[in-house]
Amino acid sequence: MAPRPLLLGHRGARASPGVPENTFASFDLALKHGCDGFEFDVRRTACGEAVVCHDAKVGKIEIASAQATEFPQLPRLDDVARRYSKKAFLNIELKVAGLESKVLEVLNENPPALGCVISSFMPDVVMELKARNSPVSTGIICETAAQLARWRNLPVDYVIPYQSLADKLLLQEVHSAGRKVFVWTVNAKKEMLRLADLGVDGIISDHTELLVRTLGVV
Repeated sequence: MAPRPLLLGHRGARASPGVPENTFASFDLALKHGCDGFEFDVRRTACGEAVVCHDAKVGKIEIASAQATEFPQLPRLDDVARRYSKKAFLNIELKVAGLESKVLEVLNENPPALGCVISSFMPDVVMELKARNSPVSTGIICETAAQLARWRNLPVDYVIPYQSLADKLLLQEVHSAGRKVFVWTVNAKKEMLRLADLGVDGIISDHTELLVRTLGVV
């Protein structure tokens, strides 16, 4: 019997009322629910700081054009790594280019004991990470069939498709190439069971309690 997939919260425990996504509270709750780790988003400020946020703006302020001091409410990547590197699998999504050196430096200082992947929708980011000869795993995120087709030509360790793109043929091909598959964003029990039965390596969900209740028993 295949081992169960890694159970990962999407931006923490994103579906939990009153708990903002991509925050320490959300990450803590995902782990409390029983997830193995979580996915979170990282952006770059004008001063080069790596901050945790999905959207390009906070209110009306563009993150890329502002100083980190303007966003005291946003977690810093190095703080997340220090806090969780020994107790969670970290799926770090880079939303922009230019953070490759920073994230590798942070992970070198805080080695993830339970595993880690740096992922992105942008092939150039993946290529830049690999060019630095880092042992850290990389992943390409795919939302469309056209995006998914690129994985074969990229030096990635993980293929991370949207749930509707994940089927038996894809799993066979990716696994035959010695790579792993994480699937997002999986919020229905039926789909969680389907993907686990296919043999995916990880499932990313907003509904962390449902995910663990459905698949958490080894």
